[in-house]
Amino acid sequence: MSSTVTVQPTKGVRGIGMITLIAGIVMIVLGVGVWVVVSQTLSAEEITVSDDANMFAGQHVAGPFTAYAQAEVIDKHATEMADGKTYAQLDQDDPVRDSVMDASFLRASLFTSVVAFGVCALVIGLGIVFILLGSALRKLAGGPQVVIDSPSLTSEGGLSHAAHRADPVEPERRTAPTTPAPPPERPSTRTSPESPSTGTSEPPPASPSVPPSASPSTPPENPPAAPPAGGSGSPSA
Repeated sequence: MSSTVTVQPTKGVRGIGMITLIAGIVMIVLGVGVWVVVSQTLSAEEITVSDDANMFAGQHVAGPFTAYAQAEVIDKHATEMADGKTYAQLDQDDPVRDSVMDASFLRASLFTSVVAFGVCALVIGLGIVFILLGSALRKLAGGPQVVIDSPSLTSEGGLSHAAHRADPVEPERRTAPTTPAPPPERPSTRTSPESPSTGTSEPPPASPSVPPSASPSTPPENPPAAPPAGGSGSPSA
């Protein structure tokens, strides 16, 4: 007999896919919004990358790369001003200490904007992943029910009729019982006197028949009387 299995979508998967899809959209919107706010706030400061910077020299600071370049230039100028010393290493009455402190604050603010841009990029990337995942879950959960007929073995060791019904090619051949072919007959190697294997028939030699009376080895018991010397056939009276 064959068993029938019904596969149906799991309940709740479609709802989880919708929630994931909405979360991805929200993350993308928030990431793009924060990126725009940070960029506009940084651009409102009217900061220009110094000419002695290693990269983006003379460009307006409005993104993560220009902000990082300007922070490196500020650190370079502050180090030259303090002769390689940091703010904590300078004396309190040193006149350069205030300038180094301002440079440290500006550098920290620029690095904060760089971190904010990085977090926005991460949130946007996760939002894209959530959208793809939610769409995939909704597609998997939105399919119809699937009925599968699984074949089973019969008592004779073959597949059931349901399994053969799925294969329309030569159904009679697949369902017909197979009987082993009889072994081929071996030719007999015995030969008879009438038909030997050579094809020519020769009768066997006949044994001579000797009557018992003519046997030379046995003498007769009563031999016949000899005729008389006179030549007559009858005896004399």
